[in-house]
Amino acid sequence: MSATATLAGGCFWCTEAVYQDLKGVEKVENGYLGGTKDNPTYEEVCTGRTGHAEAIRITYDPEQIGYADLLRVFFATHDPTTLNRQGNDVGTQYRSAIFPHNEEEAALARAALAEAQADFADPIITTIEPESHWWPAEDYHQDYWARVGDRNPYCMAVIPPKLQKLRKKFAAHVKD
Repeated sequence: MSATATLAGGCFWCTEAVYQDLKGVEKVENGYLGGTKDNPTYEEVCTGRTGHAEAIRITYDPEQIGYADLLRVFFATHDPTTLNRQGNDVGTQYRSAIFPHNEEEAALARAALAEAQADFADPIITTIEPESHWWPAEDYHQDYWARVGDRNPYCMAVIPPKLQKLRKKFAAHVKD
């Protein structure tokens, strides 16, 4: 039986690439949530005026990888200490946020945040936000790294270091 996790850690292309590399992850979908406009477009979300975050929805097998492990990867592969910013991406749409689907996930998110704080000198500002309506991103955003990422200079600068960190720190969870 599959489960779902929803996370926002900056550019969804970059977080998608990380989670697609994990054993037990069946699907990663890029999209938007946490905002006020129905069916927002990428261009609208990029203005920062809709309130949405660029996020990923992960479908995974909890017998192969747990929600707590997904959260450990989350905190280790982006900077959860910068408000509304990941690298050169600036705005509320790039905030660090966890969107639990139930109270058990919310409790695990609070525990993971407290655990991760030991790895950072600055306070973690990741928010735990109520799940809201999920809007899938446009088709051209899906599977971006696998399709065209190596031809995108931005992706080439950001994603390989994230994948190296993933493979080093979470080797047991990485697909062969």
